[in-house]
Amino acid sequence: MTTLTGNQIDMARLLTLRAMLKLELKGMSRSRAPSAYSALKKLGYKGTRQEVLNQLDAQRADILSMHINSD
Repeated sequence: MTTLTGNQIDMARLLTLRAMLKLELKGMSRSRAPSAYSALKKLGYKGTRQEVLNQLDAQRADILSMHINSD
């Protein structure tokens, strides 16, 4: 079993919101809870759903490249 700590929790949350946003772009939505888009807007992301997804993809690529280069 893996335990997430510190910064890993924030990263896991962002990755989950990214996956949810991708589903929202395809037409799926949560019925009672706030959308991933609105949650991401509260975190400071700006733009349309597609622009926010592009920002998340760029962040993810930067983080992955940092981890690959540090190994």
